[in-house]
Amino acid sequence: MSSSLYRFMGLFFLLSLGRLAAGAQEPLTLRQAINAALGKSPEAAIARAGALDAKAAASQARTVLLPQLGFTEDTSRGDDPVYAFGTRLQQRRFTQADFALNSLNFPPPVGNFSTRFSGQWVAFDSFRTQKEIHRADLFKASAASSAKAVNQQIVFGVVGAYQQVLYAQREIAVAQHEHETAAALLDSVDEHVKAGLAVESDRMSAQVNVAARKQELIAAQGDLELAWAALREAMGAPELKATELKPIEPHAFPQGVLEEEMATAQKARPDLMALGQAQSAQASAVGAAKSDFGPRVSAYGNWEEDRTSFAGSGGNNWLAGVRISVDILPLAKRTQLARESAAKQKFDAQVAATEQHLRLEVSQAHIHRQTAALQLETARAAMDQSAESLRILKNRYNAGLATITDLLRAEDAERQSQFNYWHAVYGNAMAYSELLYATGTLTPDAAGELQ
Repeated sequence: MSSSLYRFMGLFFLLSLGRLAAGAQEPLTLRQAINAALGKSPEAAIARAGALDAKAAASQARTVLLPQLGFTEDTSRGDDPVYAFGTRLQQRRFTQADFALNSLNFPPPVGNFSTRFSGQWVAFDSFRTQKEIHRADLFKASAASSAKAVNQQIVFGVVGAYQQVLYAQREIAVAQHEHETAAALLDSVDEHVKAGLAVESDRMSAQVNVAARKQELIAAQGDLELAWAALREAMGAPELKATELKPIEPHAFPQGVLEEEMATAQKARPDLMALGQAQSAQASAVGAAKSDFGPRVSAYGNWEEDRTSFAGSGGNNWLAGVRISVDILPLAKRTQLARESAAKQKFDAQVAATEQHLRLEVSQAHIHRQTAALQLETARAAMDQSAESLRILKNRYNAGLATITDLLRAEDAERQSQFNYWHAVYGNAMAYSELLYATGTLTPDAAGELQ
């Protein structure tokens, strides 16, 4: 008896723990979804790789300022007269006998082990290297700005997908409620028909209404599955299971001035910033191409040891010098300058086009923001009015003062007003996030404030 009691208590304890664990699971917040997307999104990974590549290129551009040093270990053997003469001379073992005509014309095979250190350094190249370094630094900054733009696109996509799931959940809740209400209405109509207070056509209308509400519930469930698929894709988490989301409640977001929002976008939009930095980088490329026409001063030197065996001794020599070079027929450099100049013109046009499109985007987002706020106020009032109208018609129908057609029409209006209200709630939040995105201020923190 006591063992059964212990088993029962143990089972009760485990079930209680399970309920506590389920209750302790916090709903997925918008900020958590955004953080997961920024960490797992392939687009974000591509942008980060591009920024790292640009950073490495900027470091590589600076290596031109450093001297280049090389080491060579070489072994050779042959009886070429010129090779044999020079090798003996470099090994410091040339003798009077080597001047014999027979030795000069038909030397025996000579082997050589050569160790060589060589280096060179560009001391001056008409500031071409400095301009290339500046260009690489600007491209690095442009890649970082592009990565920020990609992150904002990801945040905007997650916000839209997250709110779509919430709206689909609201649709299911409303559709479920309406289906239950339609079933209750059918029961009420049945009673009225049995009592002789309604006709059979009322019952058929109520049955059709139940079927229509059932179809809407099925469609809402399908919309929810599609919304979850979109959220998984936006988060880069295909394994994410449907879970509870933290709701986004109605907000009264601040109203801004269009001119101020335009100015903010000009300064904060990362895509425009990236394009402007790339434009400046291309201007440096044009300057570098022009500098390539100037003189180039470089220093060079090498030290070499030649010997008959790898570990043996021999002769060594060194050579150092300074070289000044000028291209007197720079046809290829002129072509390169023309290409860089054309690329600069292309960037100039892209910046101008992007600025025009930016103004349009901010204007549209500003108008959408204002419209969404007004729609939310109207939808809230319409929902309250339709709920009161439905209550009055239910009372009139129960008193035999209204037809079922009037009642069904009122229910349709009340249901549609609820859909419109929640659509306006999420549309208002989405319009505000669109404005933040258009002005370049849609950070994870700013998006988290939507909730």
